[in-house]
Amino acid sequence: MVKEKNIQFVIIAAAITAIGGMLFGYDTGVISGAILFIRQAFSLSSTAQEIVVSSVLIGAVIGASISGFLADKYGRRIMVIAAAFVFGIGAIFTALTPDVYTLIAGRIVVGIAIGIASFIAPLYIAEVAPVSIRGALVSLNQLAITVGIVISYLVDFAFASSGGWRWMLGLAVVPSIILGVGMYLMPPSPRWLYSKGRIDKARSVLERIRMTKNVSEEMKEIRASLVCEQECKWSEILDPVVRPALIIGIGLAAFQQLTGINTVIYYAPTILEFAGFQSAAISILATAGIGMINVIMTVVAISLIDRVGRRPLLLIGIIGMITSLATLGIAFVLPGLSTSLGLLSVISLMVYVGSFAIGLGPVFWLMISEIYPLRIRGRAMSTATIVNWGTNLVVAITFLSLIQLIGTPGTFWLYSIIGIITWVFVYFLVPETKGKSLEEIEMELMAGKRLQEIKNAK
Repeated sequence: MVKEKNIQFVIIAAAITAIGGMLFGYDTGVISGAILFIRQAFSLSSTAQEIVVSSVLIGAVIGASISGFLADKYGRRIMVIAAAFVFGIGAIFTALTPDVYTLIAGRIVVGIAIGIASFIAPLYIAEVAPVSIRGALVSLNQLAITVGIVISYLVDFAFASSGGWRWMLGLAVVPSIILGVGMYLMPPSPRWLYSKGRIDKARSVLERIRMTKNVSEEMKEIRASLVCEQECKWSEILDPVVRPALIIGIGLAAFQQLTGINTVIYYAPTILEFAGFQSAAISILATAGIGMINVIMTVVAISLIDRVGRRPLLLIGIIGMITSLATLGIAFVLPGLSTSLGLLSVISLMVYVGSFAIGLGPVFWLMISEIYPLRIRGRAMSTATIVNWGTNLVVAITFLSLIQLIGTPGTFWLYSIIGIITWVFVYFLVPETKGKSLEEIEMELMAGKRLQEIKNAK
C-alpha cells in the first residue's frame, strides 16, 4: 500500500511523465490537420505528403534505438531534459521552414527527441514509483498520449480558418519547455545512480522520494536487479525458454501498427475529405471528436484492465477494429450512400479508435512490461519498441500510395484482414497475466511452462 506521504512526489513525477507522453501525442496528431495546408503551400504529391508525415518516425526509430545507451550513460533525467530541448528546437525549426526539405529535416529532429523521450520518461517513472502503483502509471502514459492528440486536433481547428500550419507545428514548443523545466526539478533516478557506483547518493535520493530512512530493502532489490541485468547477454533474448515471449512482444508491436491505427491519427481529416467533407475546418473538428473517443475509451481500459483482464480486452477490441474497418471500406463502394458517407465514416472511425483504445493501445505496452524475465526485460522491451516505431513508419509512408494502388475501400479491407490475423495471433499465443506478479510469470517461464498455459494458471 502506498503511504500518503509518498503520494505527493508520485503525483508530481507522474504529471511530468504525462507531459512527455503528450509531446508524442501532440506531434502525432498535429500533422493530420497541418498536412492539409502544407500540401497546398508546397504543392505536394501524395508521396511527398507521406514523406512529410512519416519523416518524424524515421527520427523516432533512431531515437528509440539509441535511447537505452544514452539513458545508461548520461542518466534518465538528463536525457529527458535534452530530448525536451531538442524537441523544442525542432518545433521552432519546422514552424519557420522555408521549404519542404527543411521541414522534413526538422521533423526528423523532432522524431529523434520523441523516440528518446517516449522510452526514457516512462523508464524514469518505473524506477522512482512505488511497486504497488507502477502498473497504473504505464497505462497513464498511454492516456497522456491520447490527451496530447486531442489537444493537437483542437489547435489544428483553432488555426484552420487562417491556414496557420506554422502555428500548429510551432506551439509544440510550449509542452517541451514545461517538460524540460519539470524534469530539471526532479531528482536523478536512484537506480541509475546505483549503477554508476554512487550508492550513497542513490540512498539519499531514495530516502527523499520515499520520505523515509527505511529503504534498505529497496536498495537490495536495486542491487540484485542490476547484477541480473549486467550478467545478461543480448543473445539471451533468443533463449528457447523466452523466445515465445519475444515473439509475442514483437508480434503485438507490429500488429498494433499494421492494423492501421496511425493512418487515422495522421490522416483522419484527409480520410474525411475523401468521404465528402468539403471544409478543412469541419474535417478537423470531426477528427477532434474521434480523438475524444480515444481519450474516453483509454480511461475505460485503465479501469477494466486489472478486473476484466488483458486477453478479453484485446480480443474484443480487435473484433471492433475489424468490423469498423470493413464497414468503412463498404461505405466507400456501396451506391446510394453518398449523402450518408461522411456520417458513416465518422461513426466507423470512432468505433475503430475506441476499439483500439480498449485493446491494442494500452494492453500492448503493459503486456511487454510483464511477460519478459527480469534479466532480458529492458532489452526485449527495447526490441519491441523499435519494431513498433518501424511498423508505424511503414504504415504512415504507404497509406496514400495504397489508396492510389488499390483504392480507399481496398486499403481499409487490407487493414481489416490484418486485424483478423491479429485476432488469431492473440487468441492462440497471448497469455492472460491478470492477477499474477512479475515474479510468478517469470518463475513459470523458467520452469518451462508455455506462455499459452499461464492464462489457465490459478
